[in-house]
This record gives sequence, structure tokens and C-alpha cells, in this order.
Amino acid sequence: MVRLFKTKRGLLSLLAFATIWFIILYYFISSAADIVNSNSFESMASDLFGALGLSSLLEWPVSEYAIYWLVAVYFFPMFALSVCSDQICSDKHRGTLRFLTLRSTRTEIILGRYLGQLFIIAVLIVMTALATAVLASIRDLSLLLASLQLGAKLSFEVIIVVMPFIALMTLLNTWVHSARFAIVAAVLFFSLGPLVIAFINYQFGQEFYLNLLFPGEQIESILSQSGVVASQYWLPLIQTLVLLFASNLVMKRASI
Repeated sequence: MVRLFKTKRGLLSLLAFATIWFIILYYFISSAADIVNSNSFESMASDLFGALGLSSLLEWPVSEYAIYWLVAVYFFPMFALSVCSDQICSDKHRGTLRFLTLRSTRTEIILGRYLGQLFIIAVLIVMTALATAVLASIRDLSLLLASLQLGAKLSFEVIIVVMPFIALMTLLNTWVHSARFAIVAAVLFFSLGPLVIAFINYQFGQEFYLNLLFPGEQIESILSQSGVVASQYWLPLIQTLVLLFASNLVMKRASI
């Protein structure tokens, strides 16, 4: 948290994040919401969302959040892979991790770094949801209460979606000694992993459900928000626990 909010590099990252989301809010969410609400484009929007299986999003009272949800559910997991790439590896590289273990156990370091990163991402998610609520209220002040309620719900769901991605970077940090290598390892994990799983399933002629190891596997099933049940969010929670448990095992056996 100190690195993000009290260092030049961290403040520049926040500035870049704010710039990106200003562009998303002003040029995409605001404009797209106007198009969705426009009578002339209502039929086209219904056809487009229906073709994508997202027609239920058009029934939301605040159309800005339909676009926000589609952007946030993909943006924040990718953003987390980048921002959370340096949880432990820089301390390992500098040799300061061994001094931290004099006052904290390795398990406490793992959980502390993970919870710190999760708190930062959660704050950013809530801020973007509030910004969307402000944008909707400017268009129609009567939408303020509905915007806050829907924003709180979507913020909670996006946080759950992001949790295993942060835990994955925690695990990778216990192996590598550089944030850059952690990002490269994450890219290889998501790009080559499905190919390996497809090859294994093809070789043995049956489904082993190894795809459940990948964070974000449930995103397509929750994207439409139609008939969403709590069981669809058990997967990211279980993935998070498994990844943190694996991180703790690797950390305890690693040489620092």
C-alpha cells in the first residue's frame, strides 16, 4: 500500500489508471448508455445484446452499469495481473525478505501481501463503480439510489472475480525473482495452459476438468447476470484458497 500511494512510481500508476478509466467512462460507458437508451438504436442494441446472450442487461434500471459490468469483469483481472506482479519477488531479489521473516512468519507475509493487494484492487473497483453512479446521476438524478445499490452489488462480484488472479500472482511470486518474469509466467500460464489441457484430454479421450484450475473460468457463465446463483462464485473462492495454500507450501520450502 505504501508503494502504491506514497511513491512516485505508485502515484504514476494511479494516474495511468485514472486516465484509462476516464476514457472508458467518458467515451464508452456514457456514449454507449446514450445509444442503448436511444429510441432509434433500441432495436439494434436489443439484437446485439441478444446475439451475445446479454439481453438481460438491457433490463437493468441503470444502463451505464450494463456497459460498466462488461468492461470491469475483463479489465480488472488483467489489471490485477500487472499491478500485483510484485508482491514478494523484489524483496527476494534485494534480500530483504529474510529480514522480514525475523518478525513475521512466511505464512503471515503471504497473507499480508495478498490482502494488501486485494484491498488496493477493491478500493479501485469501488471508485470506478462510484464514478459510474455519478455519471448515471448526472443523466438522471432519480437514478442515484438505484445506481448505488447496483454499483455495490457489481463491485462485490468483480472483487470475487479478481481474487484468484491476485492469488495466482502470489504463487508466481514465490517462484520467480522479478515482477517482469511473474507477468511473463502468467501470460504463458493462460496461453499455453489450455493447449496442454486440450492435449491431455485428447490423449486420454475423456474430460478431466483441468480447466477449472484457471482463474476466470466462470466469467462467461456470470456475464449475462441472468439467473446468477451463489454456486457460480464458489469456483473463484476455492481457486483462491488453493492458490494461497500452494503459495504457502512453496514459500515454506523456498530458500530466501
